Amino acid sequence: MKVVAQNKKARHDYFILETYEAGLQLVGSEIKSIRQGKVSLNDSYVVFKNMEAFVLNMHIAKYEFSNIFNHQELRTRKLLLHKKEISKLYGKTKEQGLTVIPIKLYFLNGLAKLEIALVKGKKDYDKRESLKEKDQQARLRKIADKVKI
Repeated sequence: MKVVAQNKKARHDYFILETYEAGLQLVGSEIKSIRQGKVSLNDSYVVFKNMEAFVLNMHIAKYEFSNIFNHQELRTRKLLLHKKEISKLYGKTKEQGLTVIPIKLYFLNGLAKLEIALVKGKKDYDKRESLKEKDQQARLRKIADKVKI
């Protein structure tokens, strides 16, 4: 598995409840640009229309060696999920007010896969608490390393 892009801010801003692996419906110049690593998942999210899932605001840069028929950088891309997964995610976003966002884009056996997550937004005090815990864990690791030496 080769990771191309990650949404690092997502783990800071959201509680991740469930994750799913989805395929992407892409055109040729998009996949070539992704292979070069020119993709950003920041500010992207998943919407549901007619029992289909789409990812919005995922930026894939134009492929520099393609001709005039290049792709649009911020176009809406269809996600390839099972109907059961789509209905489950759609139901949870409508009932509980949760959101679905992309976490990671990677290649698996030559195919581009997008890891999406069902998330709940964090409040400011939750963010401070998680930073505090992270800092405490780092200090404990530092002390443990000194004791081993």
